[in-house]
Amino acid sequence: MNAAPLVLDFDDACGHVAGATVLPLQSWQESVRFGCSLATFRALRRELDGAMPAQHGTVLMGSGDFHHLSWPLIERMRARGPFRVVVFDNHPDNMRYLFGIHCGSWVRRVAALPFVSHVHVIGITSGDVGWSHSWENYLRPLAGGKLSYWCMNVDAGWARLLGLGGAVRSFDGPQALMDAVLPVLAASSEPTYVSIDKDVFHPEVARTNWDQGILREEHVARALEALSGRVIGSDITGEVSHYEYRAWWKRWLSAADGQEAPSAELLAQWQAQQHALNARLIGLLAAASPH
Repeated sequence: MNAAPLVLDFDDACGHVAGATVLPLQSWQESVRFGCSLATFRALRRELDGAMPAQHGTVLMGSGDFHHLSWPLIERMRARGPFRVVVFDNHPDNMRYLFGIHCGSWVRRVAALPFVSHVHVIGITSGDVGWSHSWENYLRPLAGGKLSYWCMNVDAGWARLLGLGGAVRSFDGPQALMDAVLPVLAASSEPTYVSIDKDVFHPEVARTNWDQGILREEHVARALEALSGRVIGSDITGEVSHYEYRAWWKRWLSAADGQEAPSAELLAQWQAQQHALNARLIGLLAAASPH
Protein backbone atom coordinates (compact mmCIF):
# COMPACT_ATOMS: atom_id res chain seq x y z
CA MET A 1 0.00 0.00 0.00
CA ASN A 2 3.05 2.31 0.19
CA ALA A 3 2.92 2.79 -3.59
CA ALA A 4 2.48 6.23 -5.14
CA PRO A 5 -0.82 8.02 -4.53
CA LEU A 6 -3.28 8.10 -7.41
CA VAL A 7 -5.33 11.19 -8.36
CA LEU A 8 -8.56 10.66 -10.29
CA ASP A 9 -8.67 14.22 -11.58
CA PHE A 10 -12.28 15.10 -12.38
CA ASP A 11 -12.35 18.67 -11.07
CA ASP A 12 -8.76 20.02 -10.81
CA ALA A 13 -9.23 20.35 -7.05
CA CYS A 14 -6.49 18.16 -5.58
CA GLY A 15 -3.54 20.37 -6.49
CA HIS A 16 -0.04 18.94 -6.56
CA VAL A 17 0.23 15.62 -4.72
CA ALA A 18 3.85 14.61 -4.23
CA GLY A 19 4.81 11.57 -6.30
CA ALA A 20 1.26 10.91 -7.46
CA THR A 21 0.08 9.33 -10.67
CA VAL A 22 -2.61 11.59 -12.17
CA LEU A 23 -5.40 10.37 -14.45
CA PRO A 24 -7.09 13.27 -16.32
CA LEU A 25 -10.84 12.61 -16.16
CA GLN A 26 -12.28 16.11 -16.57
CA SER A 27 -14.37 14.99 -19.55
CA TRP A 28 -16.43 12.84 -17.14
CA GLN A 29 -17.24 15.61 -14.68
CA GLU A 30 -20.65 16.64 -16.02
CA SER A 31 -21.93 13.10 -16.47
CA VAL A 32 -20.63 11.58 -13.22
CA ARG A 33 -20.44 14.38 -10.66
CA PHE A 34 -23.07 14.08 -7.90
CA GLY A 35 -24.80 11.12 -9.60
CA CYS A 36 -25.37 9.23 -12.82
CA SER A 37 -27.06 6.23 -14.36
CA LEU A 38 -25.58 2.80 -13.77
CA ALA A 39 -24.84 2.55 -17.50
CA THR A 40 -22.72 5.72 -17.36
CA PHE A 41 -21.01 4.45 -14.23
CA ARG A 42 -20.15 1.15 -15.90
CA ALA A 43 -18.61 3.04 -18.83
CA LEU A 44 -16.43 5.03 -16.44
CA ARG A 45 -15.43 1.81 -14.67
CA ARG A 46 -14.25 0.34 -17.96
CA GLU A 47 -12.09 3.41 -18.61
CA LEU A 48 -10.65 3.25 -15.10
CA ASP A 49 -9.92 -0.47 -15.43
CA GLY A 50 -7.87 0.26 -18.54
CA ALA A 51 -6.05 3.28 -17.14
CA MET A 52 -5.37 2.66 -13.45
CA PRO A 53 -1.97 1.23 -12.47
CA ALA A 54 -2.01 -2.27 -11.03
CA GLN A 55 -0.39 -1.00 -7.83
CA HIS A 56 -1.12 2.36 -6.25
CA GLY A 57 -1.45 4.03 -2.89
CA THR A 58 -4.20 6.27 -1.56
CA VAL A 59 -6.64 7.44 -4.25
CA LEU A 60 -7.73 11.10 -4.28
CA MET A 61 -10.84 11.89 -6.32
CA GLY A 62 -11.64 15.54 -5.67
CA SER A 63 -14.98 16.83 -4.45
CA GLY A 64 -17.20 14.76 -2.20
CA ASP A 65 -19.58 14.83 -5.17
CA PHE A 66 -17.45 11.94 -6.48
CA HIS A 67 -17.55 9.77 -3.36
CA HIS A 68 -19.51 7.08 -5.22
CA LEU A 69 -16.19 6.24 -6.95
CA SER A 70 -15.25 4.42 -3.75
CA TRP A 71 -17.56 1.60 -4.86
CA PRO A 72 -15.54 0.51 -7.91
CA LEU A 73 -12.25 1.15 -6.07
CA ILE A 74 -13.33 -1.25 -3.34
CA GLU A 75 -14.73 -3.73 -5.86
CA ARG A 76 -11.36 -3.83 -7.63
CA MET A 77 -9.90 -5.25 -4.41
CA ARG A 78 -12.10 -8.35 -4.31
CA ALA A 79 -9.04 -10.63 -4.43
CA ARG A 80 -7.93 -9.20 -1.07
CA GLY A 81 -11.18 -10.17 0.63
CA PRO A 82 -12.70 -10.72 2.97
CA PHE A 83 -12.08 -7.28 4.44
CA ARG A 84 -14.04 -4.56 6.20
CA VAL A 85 -14.56 -0.96 5.10
CA VAL A 86 -14.21 2.01 7.44
CA VAL A 87 -15.67 5.29 6.17
CA PHE A 88 -15.14 8.64 7.86
CA ASP A 89 -18.03 10.84 6.72
CA ASN A 90 -20.48 13.40 8.05
CA HIS A 91 -23.24 11.57 6.13
CA PRO A 92 -24.28 7.91 6.01
CA ASP A 93 -24.05 7.73 2.18
CA ASN A 94 -26.68 4.99 2.43
CA MET A 95 -29.63 7.02 1.17
CA ARG A 96 -32.28 6.04 -1.35
CA TYR A 97 -31.61 7.14 -4.91
CA LEU A 98 -33.83 5.97 -7.73
CA PHE A 99 -31.81 7.03 -10.76
CA GLY A 100 -28.67 4.91 -10.60
CA ILE A 101 -25.85 5.80 -8.22
CA HIS A 102 -24.86 9.02 -6.49
CA CYS A 103 -22.45 10.29 -3.85
CA GLY A 104 -24.98 9.64 -1.08
CA SER A 105 -26.06 6.11 -1.99
CA TRP A 106 -22.89 4.10 -2.62
CA VAL A 107 -22.45 2.54 0.85
CA ARG A 108 -25.40 0.20 0.27
CA ARG A 109 -23.65 -1.14 -2.85
CA VAL A 110 -20.41 -1.75 -0.97
CA ALA A 111 -22.17 -3.41 1.97
CA ALA A 112 -23.76 -5.86 -0.50
CA LEU A 113 -20.40 -7.06 -1.82
CA PRO A 114 -19.84 -10.64 -0.61
CA PHE A 115 -16.15 -10.07 0.14
CA VAL A 116 -16.87 -7.03 2.36
CA SER A 117 -17.49 -8.28 5.89
CA HIS A 118 -18.79 -5.02 7.35
CA VAL A 119 -18.96 -1.28 6.71
CA HIS A 120 -18.49 1.22 9.55
CA VAL A 121 -19.46 4.84 8.81
CA ILE A 122 -17.87 7.00 11.52
CA GLY A 123 -18.46 10.64 12.40
CA ILE A 124 -22.03 11.28 11.22
CA THR A 125 -23.70 14.45 12.51
CA SER A 126 -25.99 14.95 9.51
CA GLY A 127 -29.75 15.11 9.75
CA ASP A 128 -29.73 12.26 7.21
CA VAL A 129 -29.88 9.90 10.20
CA GLY A 130 -32.50 11.90 12.10
CA TRP A 131 -36.22 11.22 12.33
CA SER A 132 -37.27 13.35 9.35
CA HIS A 133 -34.94 11.52 6.93
CA SER A 134 -35.02 8.07 8.52
CA TRP A 135 -37.22 6.66 5.73
CA GLU A 136 -34.54 7.56 3.15
CA ASN A 137 -31.96 5.21 4.68
CA TYR A 138 -31.59 1.74 3.19
CA LEU A 139 -32.47 -0.55 6.10
CA ARG A 140 -31.41 -3.93 4.70
CA PRO A 141 -27.64 -3.56 5.31
CA LEU A 142 -28.30 -2.19 8.81
CA ALA A 143 -30.70 -4.99 9.67
CA GLY A 144 -28.48 -7.61 8.03
CA GLY A 145 -25.46 -6.86 10.19
CA LYS A 146 -23.37 -5.50 7.32
CA LEU A 147 -23.46 -1.79 8.20
CA SER A 148 -23.00 0.35 11.32
CA TYR A 149 -23.52 4.10 11.78
CA TRP A 150 -21.38 5.83 14.41
CA CYS A 151 -23.10 9.19 14.96
CA MET A 152 -22.80 12.22 17.22
CA ASN A 153 -25.40 14.60 18.58
CA VAL A 154 -28.30 13.28 16.51
CA ASP A 155 -31.54 11.65 17.67
CA ALA A 156 -31.59 8.20 16.07
CA GLY A 157 -34.47 6.89 18.17
CA TRP A 158 -36.20 5.61 15.04
CA ALA A 159 -33.49 2.97 14.74
CA ARG A 160 -34.16 1.68 18.24
CA LEU A 161 -37.88 1.46 17.49
CA LEU A 162 -37.05 -0.69 14.45
CA GLY A 163 -34.70 -2.93 16.42
CA LEU A 164 -31.62 -1.37 14.81
CA GLY A 165 -30.16 0.25 17.91
CA GLY A 166 -27.02 -1.85 17.67
CA ALA A 167 -26.41 -0.69 14.11
CA VAL A 168 -27.16 3.03 14.59
CA ARG A 169 -25.41 4.44 17.63
CA SER A 170 -25.25 8.10 18.65
CA PHE A 171 -22.84 9.69 21.13
CA ASP A 172 -22.45 13.02 22.89
CA GLY A 173 -19.44 14.32 21.01
CA PRO A 174 -16.17 12.99 19.56
CA GLN A 175 -14.60 11.74 22.77
CA ALA A 176 -17.52 9.46 23.62
CA LEU A 177 -17.64 8.20 20.04
CA MET A 178 -13.91 7.45 19.99
CA ASP A 179 -14.08 5.65 23.34
CA ALA A 180 -16.69 3.33 21.81
CA VAL A 181 -15.37 2.83 18.29
CA LEU A 182 -11.61 2.48 18.86
CA PRO A 183 -11.88 -0.89 20.69
CA VAL A 184 -14.08 -2.18 17.86
CA LEU A 185 -11.53 -1.16 15.23
CA ALA A 186 -8.62 -2.58 17.21
CA ALA A 187 -10.29 -5.87 18.13
CA SER A 188 -10.39 -7.35 14.63
CA SER A 189 -7.30 -8.51 12.78
CA GLU A 190 -9.00 -8.45 9.37
CA PRO A 191 -7.74 -6.20 6.55
CA THR A 192 -9.46 -2.84 6.20
CA TYR A 193 -10.20 -0.38 3.40
CA VAL A 194 -10.44 3.24 4.60
CA SER A 195 -12.41 6.01 2.88
CA ILE A 196 -12.16 9.58 4.20
CA ASP A 197 -14.60 12.31 3.21
CA LYS A 198 -13.18 15.48 4.73
CA ASP A 199 -16.66 16.83 5.43
CA VAL A 200 -16.36 14.67 8.57
CA PHE A 201 -13.99 17.29 9.99
CA HIS A 202 -14.74 20.46 11.89
CA PRO A 203 -14.49 23.48 9.54
CA GLU A 204 -11.37 24.63 11.39
CA VAL A 205 -9.63 21.49 10.14
CA ALA A 206 -10.80 21.58 6.51
CA ARG A 207 -13.45 23.76 4.91
CA THR A 208 -15.94 22.34 2.45
CA ASN A 209 -18.91 24.12 0.88
CA TRP A 210 -21.61 21.97 2.48
CA ASP A 211 -22.57 20.80 5.97
CA GLN A 212 -19.70 19.47 8.03
CA GLY A 213 -19.02 17.33 11.05
CA ILE A 214 -17.01 17.97 14.22
CA LEU A 215 -14.12 15.47 14.22
CA ARG A 216 -10.58 16.74 14.57
CA GLU A 217 -7.55 15.40 12.75
CA GLU A 218 -6.35 13.71 15.94
CA HIS A 219 -9.52 11.57 16.07
CA VAL A 220 -8.92 10.10 12.61
CA ALA A 221 -5.22 9.68 13.44
CA ARG A 222 -6.15 7.66 16.54
CA ALA A 223 -8.52 5.48 14.51
CA LEU A 224 -5.82 4.80 11.92
CA GLU A 225 -3.40 3.93 14.71
CA ALA A 226 -5.97 1.38 15.93
CA LEU A 227 -5.94 -0.09 12.40
CA SER A 228 -2.15 -0.17 12.21
CA GLY A 229 -0.79 -2.78 9.79
CA ARG A 230 -4.20 -3.61 8.33
CA VAL A 231 -5.08 -0.79 5.92
CA ILE A 232 -4.89 -2.45 2.49
CA GLY A 233 -6.50 0.34 0.46
CA SER A 234 -7.76 3.89 0.92
CA ASP A 235 -9.26 6.95 -0.69
CA ILE A 236 -9.74 10.61 0.19
CA THR A 237 -12.47 12.92 -1.04
CA GLY A 238 -14.12 16.15 0.08
CA GLU A 239 -12.08 18.75 -1.80
CA VAL A 240 -13.64 22.16 -2.36
CA SER A 241 -14.38 22.76 -6.02
CA HIS A 242 -16.99 24.77 -7.86
CA TYR A 243 -18.74 23.51 -10.96
CA GLU A 244 -21.66 24.87 -12.95
CA TYR A 245 -23.76 21.91 -14.12
CA ARG A 246 -25.23 21.97 -17.58
CA ALA A 247 -28.04 19.59 -16.55
CA TRP A 248 -30.91 21.42 -14.83
CA TRP A 249 -31.64 18.60 -12.41
CA LYS A 250 -28.08 18.57 -11.13
CA ARG A 251 -28.20 22.33 -10.66
CA TRP A 252 -31.41 21.89 -8.68
CA LEU A 253 -30.07 19.04 -6.52
CA SER A 254 -26.82 20.90 -5.86
CA ALA A 255 -28.79 23.95 -4.70
CA ALA A 256 -31.02 21.75 -2.53
CA ASP A 257 -27.87 20.32 -0.93
CA GLY A 258 -26.92 23.80 0.21
CA GLN A 259 -23.72 23.98 -1.82
CA GLU A 260 -22.57 27.56 -2.12
CA ALA A 261 -19.69 28.77 -4.27
CA PRO A 262 -17.01 30.55 -2.21
CA SER A 263 -15.25 33.59 -3.60
CA ALA A 264 -12.08 32.99 -5.62
CA GLU A 265 -9.98 34.23 -2.68
CA LEU A 266 -11.72 31.94 -0.17
CA LEU A 267 -11.56 29.00 -2.58
CA ALA A 268 -7.78 29.38 -2.86
CA GLN A 269 -7.42 29.55 0.94
CA TRP A 270 -9.63 26.54 1.56
CA GLN A 271 -7.92 24.46 -1.11
CA ALA A 272 -4.47 25.24 0.33
CA GLN A 273 -5.72 24.07 3.73
CA GLN A 274 -7.17 20.94 2.15
CA HIS A 275 -3.98 20.11 0.22
CA ALA A 276 -1.86 20.32 3.37
CA LEU A 277 -4.32 18.04 5.17
CA ASN A 278 -4.25 15.57 2.27
CA ALA A 279 -0.47 15.21 2.60
CA ARG A 280 -0.79 14.44 6.30
CA LEU A 281 -3.64 11.96 5.78
CA ILE A 282 -1.70 10.16 3.04
CA GLY A 283 1.18 9.79 5.49
CA LEU A 284 -1.09 8.42 8.23
CA LEU A 285 -2.69 5.94 5.84
CA ALA A 286 0.70 4.76 4.59
CA ALA A 287 1.87 4.29 8.18
CA ALA A 288 -1.23 2.15 8.90
CA SER A 289 -0.68 -0.12 5.89
CA PRO A 290 1.15 -3.48 6.01
CA HIS A 291 4.93 -3.24 5.81
